[in-house]
Amino acid sequence: MKTNKFVEDLKNKSDVELAQALVDAKKELFNLRFQNATNQLDNTARIKDVRRNIARIQTVITQKAKTIN
Repeated sequence: MKTNKFVEDLKNKSDVELAQALVDAKKELFNLRFQNATNQLDNTARIKDVRRNIARIQTVITQKAKTIN
C-alpha cells in the first residue's frame, strides 16, 4: 500500500531528514489552506492527506526518540 511505503521511507530517514520533511509538509499545508481560502484549490482532499502525513512524520519522530532513551 502507498502509506506503508511512505512510513517505511520515513523510518529509514535520519532525524535531520525527518525534521526537514516535517517543515516541508507544514509549508505545503499552509499553502494549501491559503489556496483554499482564496478559492484556488481544486483538490480539497489534499489538505486531509497532508495533515495525515504530518501526523505520520511526528509519530516516527516520537518513536525514534523513545527508542533512543
